[in-house]
This record gives sequence, C-alpha cells and structure tokens, in this order.
Amino acid sequence: MTPAAPSSDPAPRTGLALLVVMVGVLITAVDTTIVILALPEIERTLHVGLGSVIWVVIGYLLVLTLLTTQVGRLGDMFGRVRMYEAGFVVFVVGSLLCGLAWSEVSIIGARLVQGVGGALIAANSSAVIAETFPPERRGMAFGFNAIGWNIGAVLGIVLGGVIVTTVSWRWVFLINLPIGLAALAVAVRVLRDRGERRRQRLDPLGMTVLGAGLFAMLWAMIELGSSPPSPLIVTALGGGALLVLVFVAIERRQAQPMLDLSLFRLPTLSASMLAALFQALGSFAVLFLLLMYLQGARRLSPLDASLLLVPGYIIGGVASPVMGRLVDRIGAAVPATVGLAIQVVALVLYAQLGVASPLWTVVVASTVNGIGAAAFFPANNAAVMKVAPPGAFGVASGLLRTFANVGMIFSFSLAVLIASRSIPTHLAFAIFVGTGSLRAGLAAIFIHGLHSAFYASTALLVVAAVFSAARLRRRPLAAPAGAPGGRAGATAPAPDSAVSVLQR
Repeated sequence: MTPAAPSSDPAPRTGLALLVVMVGVLITAVDTTIVILALPEIERTLHVGLGSVIWVVIGYLLVLTLLTTQVGRLGDMFGRVRMYEAGFVVFVVGSLLCGLAWSEVSIIGARLVQGVGGALIAANSSAVIAETFPPERRGMAFGFNAIGWNIGAVLGIVLGGVIVTTVSWRWVFLINLPIGLAALAVAVRVLRDRGERRRQRLDPLGMTVLGAGLFAMLWAMIELGSSPPSPLIVTALGGGALLVLVFVAIERRQAQPMLDLSLFRLPTLSASMLAALFQALGSFAVLFLLLMYLQGARRLSPLDASLLLVPGYIIGGVASPVMGRLVDRIGAAVPATVGLAIQVVALVLYAQLGVASPLWTVVVASTVNGIGAAAFFPANNAAVMKVAPPGAFGVASGLLRTFANVGMIFSFSLAVLIASRSIPTHLAFAIFVGTGSLRAGLAAIFIHGLHSAFYASTALLVVAAVFSAARLRRRPLAAPAGAPGGRAGATAPAPDSAVSVLQR
C-alpha cells in the first residue's frame, strides 16, 4: 500500500470537482439514450443487419459490465482521478471513431472502445465523490451527480431527435468531442488524487469467462426475439449459463477476484448490490418499451415520442439533490426502498396504456418514475460507499456498476423478447429500431405483449424493493476507521448509516 502523490492544493474545490463528475455521468447518459434514436439511420447508412444493429447498444453495455470492476481496481492502484481522466480520453477517441464509422464492424468496434472509456468514468466517478466529500455530505453529492444522469438522458433524447432529423447521425457521437475535452481540461485542473494507493491484481481469466458466458446468453436471447428456438440457440443459452457458474467457481479460488464474492457476507452491502441488480433489470428497458409503444402502436415520430418523456427526466433531476440531502439526514434504506415502491407504481401505470390512451398519461407515469429513480439512486450509491473501506472505493464503485450493468443488459434483452412474442418477430425488431409501425389491429395485439413486459419489470422491481427493505432491519454497528485488514474490499458487517467500517 502506498500513499497518493502529494497535492499542492490543501483542499479540493468541491463544487468544481462535483461539476466535473456530473459532466462525466452526463456524457455517458447522453450516449445511452441518444444512440437509440440514431439506430434507424445507422442501419440504413451503414447497411447494418436488423439483428446486428442491436449490438450497437448491447456491445457498449457489455464492455461496461466486464471492465467496470477491473478499471475500478486500477483506480485503487494508480489513482481514481487519473483513471477517471483517462476515461474521458478513451471515450472521446471512441466517439470520434463512431462518428467516422464506415461499416457494421467499424461502428460496433468503435462502440466497444467507447465502452472502455465509459467504464473508466463510471467505475471511478463514485470513488472520486467518496474521496472528495466526507460521509455526511456524500448523499447530497450523489444527488447532484444524479442530476448529471437526468440532464444527459434529456439531452440525449432531445438532441438525438434534432441531430438525426436535421444534420446527420454521425454528430450523435461527434458532439461528445468538445464536451469530453472541456471536461478533461477542468478535471486536470481541479481534481486531485488524495486516497491511499493499494496494490491490486487484475483478473483476466474471470473477465474472459464471464464475458463469454454473458455474450452467449445475450446472443441467444436476441436470436429468440427474431427466430424460433433452434439447437444452436438452446446450446448457446445453456452454455452461457454454465460459463457463468464456472466463473463463480473461478472467483472463489482467486486471490483478488474480479467480483469479490466474500463481500456478500456483509448484509448491508449485499442487499445494496442486489437491489441495484434487480432495479436495473426491471427499469432499464422501460425507455425502450415506451418508445416501441409510442413509435409502433401510436405512430409517433422518434422526436415526438421522446419529447413526451422529457418532463419525467427533468423532475427526476430536480428531485435528486433533495433526496440526496434526505439520505444524509436519515440514512439510505428508507429513501431507496420508497423510491423503488414509487417506480413500481409507475410501471403499473405504464401497463395500463392502450391504443387510445391519452398521451398525457405517459407524461404522468414517466414523472412518477423519475421521482422514484431520484430517491433510489443517490441512496443506494451512498449506502455502498459508506460501508466500503476507504482504500477500496474503486473496487466497491466498480462492483456496484457491474451489478447494475448486468441488470441493464438482461433487462433490454428480456423485455424485447417478451414484447416480441405477440407479433411477427421481424416486425417487433423493426418497431424497436424505429423503422416500422403497426396497423390498428396489430397494434392492440402488440400492446398486450408490451403489458406483459411491463408487468415482468414490475415484478423485478418488487424483488429489488424487498432487498432494499432488508437493510431496515440491520442494527447500527460503529467501528473505528482505518482498522487493519486483509484483502481489499473485505469488511465486517456494518449498517448503511455507519460512517466507518471495520476491515477483516
């Protein structure tokens, strides 16, 4: 273990530091939503197959999932700020490559490069906040950080429609260049590495096995959405699940595994991670399902459809810092659980949408959903970072993002698979990428499939709420900070309201 390099600044400029982290979250959020609206033009311009164009979204998320814990570990080794700034560089390069893409392979490959940059940013952003702000102010900081996500999502939706309609889909990616470079310049000037460094080992074997398993399962689920079951698809699905089990066995024998499964001995941390997993599994696909409803069943343009969702993101962004301050006062368990319950209400509202439902009901439901998300994310992030050992903030932040990203990937695949069961699969995929719509008769049938997907997402959010509520029963346990411990990330049981932790 080595101390961080000394800084010439006696105290971080927390306002500017938080702004830089918000911008990092913003540009990654922009790229999550803005790409969806660009998919039809990417498909037509680059002659990408209908099944392959989905990997423009999935490939990015898969790289995020596999690399988050590894680059978070690099942050603990070489400095969280240094890795965070490197994320901007890689993300800008990936965005440039996406804007210059000339074929199906080049656009998917460039998105993978973008995913590397996004992983560096996502894995170290929470760690930078935890290192910059004291525990009693982290809820507020995570709340403001959530504003970055909501603003990014809104910008992605609005700019995506405007850019694709008036300029070119390539500017969906090229717009990241000035934003990313400006944020990098401010980060270099403002952020300083202050935490202690820890020697860590990477886990390439575990990462490879997990990547192969997740890829096989995702490929099978996407193929099931457009093709009937076949021996190859069934083999890929079963083989992928088997590889995930092999990954678990490998991790149990690694000195420093990709995912430290021993962390699940900590009741508070395990509940927070599982809540993040099931929340992402249930909620990430909601945006895609709504766009399929609005573009396919209601025949709205991509821009008109996305504008209906803007109020929910704006209100969620405004509510996030308020909820963050509440977390600082009363702890994380109650706000996180209430937020999930509010999101359950929103999904039940979505499941009532029909062919003739007033469009204002979409605005109301998305606003309810935004308020629920604003309560959950700052609370759950703060809960994880409060029990993480100070020298392993990067590992804990990366672990949280890994669980959330796994949920996001399978949420996407599962929702499309369920929704596409009610109509011809090729038509469902055309609706998803915005290149098709439905006649009145088929629209009613397709909406029935969407209802099934919404109810499945609702059930997953209920599971997330159960895990979150489990933290309410934990008794506080105070422990001296900085107690000596063994392996990074291994801590003794502590509540999400505890400021310090006892390392094993």
